[in-house]
Amino acid sequence: MPEFQVGDRTLEIDEDGFIQDPDIWDEAVAKALAKTEGVDELTEEHWKLVNYLRDYYLEFGIAPMIRKLCKATGFKLKKVYELFPSGPAKGACKVAGLPKPTGCV
Repeated sequence: MPEFQVGDRTLEIDEDGFIQDPDIWDEAVAKALAKTEGVDELTEEHWKLVNYLRDYYLEFGIAPMIRKLCKATGFKLKKVYELFPSGPAKGACKVAGLPKPTGCV
């Protein structure tokens, strides 16, 4: 399995760069993963999205549907793509430390 270096830690990731253990996620991991998605700096808006995804996942065990994500955060889909150009599933979920979504997010 591929590995990803964050500071002095080595994390297992899948072939698409998603961490394999959501429990090891923290802000340093999020910032490092964001760079792999072309996001150099996580703004307050990025964190709003990331934290919502994370909280939803921890409560329900899955990523929210995109409509729920947009409604809960107040961001239109276009804004989500501005924040995470690779999209809510690939970019935002990866940065939030969630497993790779299997369906439509």
